[in-house]
Amino acid sequence: MSVKAQVKKQTGYRTFIRGMWRIFAVGLAAVFIYIFCVSTNFLFLFGDTPSTEKLENPSTELASELYTADGVLIGKYFTENRSPVTYQKISPMLIQALVATEDVRFYEHAGIDPKALLSVFYFTLQGDKRGGSTLTQQLAKNLYKTRRKETTGLLGYIPVVSTIIAKTKEWLTAIRLERQYTKEEILTMYLNTVEFGSNAFGVKVAAKTFFSVSPDSLKTEEAAMLVGLVNAPTRYSPRFRPKAALEKRNFVLAKLAKYNILSKAEADSLSQLPITLKYHVENHYDGPATYFRGAVNEFVKEWCEKENEKAGYDKYDVYSSGLKIYTTIDSRMQELAEEAVQEKMKSLQAKFYRHWRGKNPWTDEKHNEIPNFIENIARRTEYYKKLKRAYGDDQQKIDTLMNTPRKMRVFTWQGEKDTTLSPLDSLRYYKHFLHAGMMSMDPFTGHIKAWVGGINFKYFKYDHVRQARRQPGSTFKPFVYLTAIDNGYTPCDRIRDQRVSIDYVENGKPMNWQPDNVTRSYTGINMTLRQAMARSVNSVTAQLTERVGWEKVAEYGKKLGITSPLQAVPSIGLGSGGDVSVYDMVGAYATFVNNGFHSEPMFVTRIEDRNGNIIQSFTPKQKRVISEEAAFLMVHMLKGGMEEPGGTSQALWEYDLWKNGNQIGGKTGTTSNYSDAWYMGITKDLVSGVWVGGEDRSIHFRTSDTGEGSKLALPIFGTYMEKVYKSKDLGYKMGPFPKPTVKIRKNYHCPTPRLAPPPPVVDSISTDLMLEELNDIPLPGI
Repeated sequence: MSVKAQVKKQTGYRTFIRGMWRIFAVGLAAVFIYIFCVSTNFLFLFGDTPSTEKLENPSTELASELYTADGVLIGKYFTENRSPVTYQKISPMLIQALVATEDVRFYEHAGIDPKALLSVFYFTLQGDKRGGSTLTQQLAKNLYKTRRKETTGLLGYIPVVSTIIAKTKEWLTAIRLERQYTKEEILTMYLNTVEFGSNAFGVKVAAKTFFSVSPDSLKTEEAAMLVGLVNAPTRYSPRFRPKAALEKRNFVLAKLAKYNILSKAEADSLSQLPITLKYHVENHYDGPATYFRGAVNEFVKEWCEKENEKAGYDKYDVYSSGLKIYTTIDSRMQELAEEAVQEKMKSLQAKFYRHWRGKNPWTDEKHNEIPNFIENIARRTEYYKKLKRAYGDDQQKIDTLMNTPRKMRVFTWQGEKDTTLSPLDSLRYYKHFLHAGMMSMDPFTGHIKAWVGGINFKYFKYDHVRQARRQPGSTFKPFVYLTAIDNGYTPCDRIRDQRVSIDYVENGKPMNWQPDNVTRSYTGINMTLRQAMARSVNSVTAQLTERVGWEKVAEYGKKLGITSPLQAVPSIGLGSGGDVSVYDMVGAYATFVNNGFHSEPMFVTRIEDRNGNIIQSFTPKQKRVISEEAAFLMVHMLKGGMEEPGGTSQALWEYDLWKNGNQIGGKTGTTSNYSDAWYMGITKDLVSGVWVGGEDRSIHFRTSDTGEGSKLALPIFGTYMEKVYKSKDLGYKMGPFPKPTVKIRKNYHCPTPRLAPPPPVVDSISTDLMLEELNDIPLPGI
């Protein structure tokens, strides 16, 4: 070869090398420019990439947790049920199984595994699609939602390009995560964020959902099963696809053997075991205090809205911010209250069925069955409205579907039962149930200690403590007597029990009202106010109301904390001036025990963020509304229900409540048609209120010996207080009300003449009714 040819050849070679270097430099520059553009979302083409602040403070959706005053977790609020757990609380075998199965070189790479990427290309060419994402990349995708619409730029809507951009974001984020966190922290974050199916997000909830254990107590085969769920929780669900789940679990066990974490013999032995589940998906209505949790939910949602408004952005969300909400409820007292309601309502329901055997309980004032009652209620249901939207004026089709039987599970007092009922029959069945609401409160702090809003939250979600408002009957009478005592009267002043006729003007028209006593008779006795309130004498209360002014009585009701509208009418003292809630009534009665200070009932003491930092504390709101003397005298008046002859609270003598000079005050209440039965009870430490009745006011007992507050609501209060006093760890001791700290100027030691006893109560429904009769409900399908 000539010299000229050799020079030409060398020159061409150098040109080629220089060209290759230029291509490499341009390519490298293009890569850096591309990475820069993705990182900065250049011209909004690439979408957001997690900022440094987000990397340092990763925000996952965490369930907010609800705690009692004694530190017991009683519920959660969530869209994704996730609770964080520390690395130390995770089974080491679970971590080893995860690494062995998902990312065997996890401890060697810095966020991206080059070998895994090369293997992806190799196997793709072979027609075998495999994933090359590291655990860190998966965490980046789970934690920062790198593929969601809100993180997508303009180029993200182009097929293939969108995938490349998303992968780039995950690689960049994974590298930054590796620089920001230790390997242990990355594994912990991954296991706290990954979905396991069955509404279980994070390993803590997953371990509880599938095996009812904590993550550090998982057995090897259980850990392997959970690892098998992380990439395809639906495909390998042990609950719904057990065969696939078993194969996947054994695949994970084989990986453990391959990398010498288990011996082959151990892996083979464990592979022979069946998957044994203790499966339970956590729901919002699981656990105690379900109605109470609904009230707290509303309270915290309102609080979040106010805080977000202050911040100018969505700072807190009750379902995803991982808030820790501490309440006033005592888990032990809550359990006792729920037990009392369940025990007594079960027997009361048996009486109610027996009382109405062969008849429907929805009747008018003359005890005639209300025609088309169920059909009219059905038209207000969502199901009927849905049918109406679908079929319009085709009433025949709608009626056919409303009367078509179907399989369903229903509530009974013996537990849930499967049956076949039509929608109309289902409504008819559920309208036969009695309901209850109960609240117990510390009168000095306003802290609510127990809250039972109904008989079963899963089937009856309407809260009868705060949401429901019903006529209070005679439990409103103390407000009349308070008005009198706070304006010059004394407990020893007298008014004759006699027929009353009261003239008044309503809307410019002259009116007349003639109230009856419950017994429809009048003793003619000149009763003291204490005696009259103790015996719940309507005629005396009506006269006293007229003397002090019904407007004044309404004013005192409001002063003591009744928030619902009250009508200033002559009958307000008998409870017909307006509907009230158990919540308000307990708060009002607590004023008497708290020396004239009204404590607004409270149920949340503080809210913490996900890291345990206190965001806000709540303190009792108190205000003096009556004098200490008036409050003391009202306690004395309420004790009359037990101490005065014929007092309406004397059924409490049947309970084990009378040691160490214990004193209880209280007031029964019953509406005129027996649709609402109440009992308000006070002790030196607690104020409690109970309501019992049908879902609709037309559903009720028919006689006073079955439908009075002393027969329906008082037994729940008595049973509850009995349980409270017997529970030594609660610290509530029997004893008298404290003596007043001020001089009582009014006479309250009244001579008690021998009064004619009230007519004997003859319960036409045996109180010894066997509960087994609940199985004999005369309703279709049960």
